[in-house]
Amino acid sequence: MKLFKFGGASVKDAAGIKNVIKVLETVGHEDVLLVVSAMGKTTNALEIVVKNYFEKSKELKSSLQDCKKYHIEIILDLYGDEKHPHFQETYSAVNKHFEDLSYFLTSNKSPNYNFVYDQIVSYGEIISTTLISCYFNHSGLSNQWLDVRNFIKTDATYRDALVDWEATQKNISKINKKKTLFITQGFLGADENNFTTTLGREGSDYTAAIFAYCLGAESVTIWKDVPGVLNADPRYFENAILLNQISYKEAIELAFYGASVIHPKTLQPLQKKEIPLFVKSFINPTLPGTKVSKGVDLEPRTSCFIVKKNQILLSLSSIDFSFIMEEHISEIFRLLHQYKIKVSLIQNTAISFSICVEDKFNKFQELKAILSKQFKVAYNENVSLYTIRHFDKAAAEMVEKNKHILVKQISRETLQLVTE
Repeated sequence: MKLFKFGGASVKDAAGIKNVIKVLETVGHEDVLLVVSAMGKTTNALEIVVKNYFEKSKELKSSLQDCKKYHIEIILDLYGDEKHPHFQETYSAVNKHFEDLSYFLTSNKSPNYNFVYDQIVSYGEIISTTLISCYFNHSGLSNQWLDVRNFIKTDATYRDALVDWEATQKNISKINKKKTLFITQGFLGADENNFTTTLGREGSDYTAAIFAYCLGAESVTIWKDVPGVLNADPRYFENAILLNQISYKEAIELAFYGASVIHPKTLQPLQKKEIPLFVKSFINPTLPGTKVSKGVDLEPRTSCFIVKKNQILLSLSSIDFSFIMEEHISEIFRLLHQYKIKVSLIQNTAISFSICVEDKFNKFQELKAILSKQFKVAYNENVSLYTIRHFDKAAAEMVEKNKHILVKQISRETLQLVTE
C-alpha cells in the first residue's frame, strides 16, 4: 500500500479537488490510502469560532456560518448547481457535520480551552474528507471513507497528543487491505474516552507516517505546490534549488531547525522501517520530486537555509552575579516543558543563559512572571532565527547582510543567527 497526503492548499477549492483526481489518475490510486487536511484556511476559520465561543461573542454564529458557506460554495462549484443529482447527497453529508458542531457549541460544559479547541477545529478535516469522498464516488473514483479517530489512539494531551502506538497498531492492522482507495483525515486522533485529539499543527504528515508504519507501506508521498524539498524558502531567499535526495538523518536535522516542508515527527517512524518519503508537486505529478530515504545525506551537496519568524530571544542572568549552574538550567527547562515553549537555540555564559524560543501556545508571559522571581529577565520579541546547514563563507555573508545580529552560533555543520 502507498500513502498519499494532500494538504489544505491542494484542496482549497473545486479546481484543487478536481486536480487531486487528475493526480490520482496519473500516478495510480489502487491500493492507496489518502490522508487529507482541512480545506484552505479552514483551521484558521475554526480557530476564530473557538475564540468567539470563549469570548461569548455575538460573532460566534456568523463565524461558523462563514465556514459553512465556504464549503457549500465548493460543493456548488464541483457540481455546477443545486439541481445536480448528487449535490443534495454531498450537501446533506457535510451539513450533518455542521449540525453536530453547532450542537457541541450549545451543549459543551467543559471550560478546558485545549479540549474545546480539538473538538471544534477537528471538524475541518472531518468535513473536507466527507466532501471529497462523496465527490470522488460520484465522479467514478470509488473509495472508502475512514474515521481516523477509530484508528489512531492517543493520550489526552489536547492540541499536542502523544500516540498510543500499541493500540494504534492493533486498530490499523484491522484495515482490509483490498485493492481500493481509502480516504481519511490528517491531524486527528482520539483518546481512551473517544474524545477527539489533535497531533499538533502540521500533524497531517505525521498521520500519513503513522499509517505507513503500522501498515508496512511501500512509500509515503506528500503532495505540495512546490516541486519537492528546496534548499531555502523562496519567499525569503532567491534562487532556491531542488534537493533530489535527502537522508533520514539530514531531513530530521532540517525539520528540527524548522524546515517547513516535512514535519519533525513524521520522519522517525518512517526511518524505523526504512519507508521512503517523497515530496512531489500536485501541479506536475510526473516530476521526480525529492526522495527522503537511506543513502546520500544531500544531493546536490549545497547550503540549506531555514528562517523562523516571530521568535522570542530570552536572556536570563543571576540576580546576585552567581554562576548559572546545572540546577538552574534544569529548573529553566522544567518550566519550558511545563509551559510547552519550544527551544530553537541555546547559548550560555558563566552568569547568563540565552535561548531563542517559539511561544506556540501564548504562554510566554506566564513563564516570564515565574522566571522573574529567580532571575533577571531580558527579552526581544518578534526576532528571526536563521539557520544555515552546510554553510560556507558566501552563504553566511548573504544571510548576515544588512541585519542587526543579536546572537551568532557556529558548530561544525550549522550556523545560526538571531536577528532583529
